Amino acid sequence: MPESAVLLEPRATNTGENIEFTKAVLAEAGVTASSVLLVSKPYEERRSYGMMRKLWPEVEVVCASTSMGLEEYADSIGDARMVIDMIVGALQRVLVFPDWDLSVEQVVPEPVVAAYERLCVDGFTSRLLPADVAARPGG
Repeated sequence: MPESAVLLEPRATNTGENIEFTKAVLAEAGVTASSVLLVSKPYEERRSYGMMRKLWPEVEVVCASTSMGLEEYADSIGDARMVIDMIVGALQRVLVFPDWDLSVEQVVPEPVVAAYERLCVDGFTSRLLPADVAARPGG
């Protein structure tokens, strides 16, 4: 692929900025997107999808990540506890971001919410938003 066919968005520091800045880069280049392929970590797909649906609703969204099981993914990172912490933090954002108007509401099955709550009680909290931030509707 020629370098001239690649557009870069180098300024974003989070997913929301990446979406907004990418829209601007494409608009500046005169490109109208009808679909977007989101490539992320496996446990970030739902959060990223929800944010795309909210912040760029006019495009079709397809999510992709490397297909692997939890054990294989944890082995690739080298820290199983950190991986579970990251999964818990990602799910928290799926749950709270709609209240902040950063994401569409998504159905999260009750057994998943129950597992999330058990993991929080068991101390898998290093990637959670601070309680005062997470509880604040409208961000």
